[in-house]
Amino acid sequence: MDSVVLSDRDFGVIRDWLYRKAGIHLGDIKKTLVSGRLQKRLRQLSLTDFRAYIELLESAENGVEHQVAINLLTTNETYFFREKPHYDFLEQRILPDTDPRKPFKVWSAASSTGEEAYTTAFILSRYFGKHGQWEIEGTDINTEVVEDAKRGIYPLSAAKKIPLEYLKESCVKGKGKDAGLFRIRNELRSKVNFGTLNLINPERRLGPFDVVFLRNVLIYFSLPDKQKIVQNVIKNLKPNGWLLVGHSESISGYDERLKQVKAGCYHYKP
Repeated sequence: MDSVVLSDRDFGVIRDWLYRKAGIHLGDIKKTLVSGRLQKRLRQLSLTDFRAYIELLESAENGVEHQVAINLLTTNETYFFREKPHYDFLEQRILPDTDPRKPFKVWSAASSTGEEAYTTAFILSRYFGKHGQWEIEGTDINTEVVEDAKRGIYPLSAAKKIPLEYLKESCVKGKGKDAGLFRIRNELRSKVNFGTLNLINPERRLGPFDVVFLRNVLIYFSLPDKQKIVQNVIKNLKPNGWLLVGHSESISGYDERLKQVKAGCYHYKP
């Protein structure tokens, strides 16, 4: 089956549908991306044009296909120790002011395949101990990456940014049929929970948290929706908690209770 042409009109309809369902705004330059990611799905469903797929999406009872489309159209770039200065800030500023005898909770709010949450787990395990009173909640709108995160299994190439001491302490190298892979140790995975959540319309409250990572996700939303997401996140922050956003992102002025301490690091003082 040849590639199906995505018209400007059909792209607009799919873009509007994704915005209604997930709050994600796709610019005009994303047309090629949308076409490429949906081509295989059209072939799987034996559909000959995007209009037929749009009719499938607009069918109110077709919740399964709704999630399939969201999974295909969301971006999930991540890696271990991404934007390392945030983890340095966690180790050098946040944790030293924390009583290791008290519970400590972190939310990875756009957790993708889990590298951010597990990187945080490496650090908390070192500070609190593997069996200390700490836990991490990871959420994402994409159900496929959530399942990948739960498994905690990655190709060895993904380990290149993990310091050797953390690899030895917290990861197991695969053998035999699992050669070329490594797995996060069970005692760490037991401290990290993953589930699906729509940040713009969260179905449940998760907190309160001491730290929330909300990194490199706000760029996909319009300004009003960014502000709405930040308000939803603040509802899950403890007083004097911390909200960390991507280094290229700024939420200054979104809420007077958030005080910027350094790039991407905001202290919540209600």
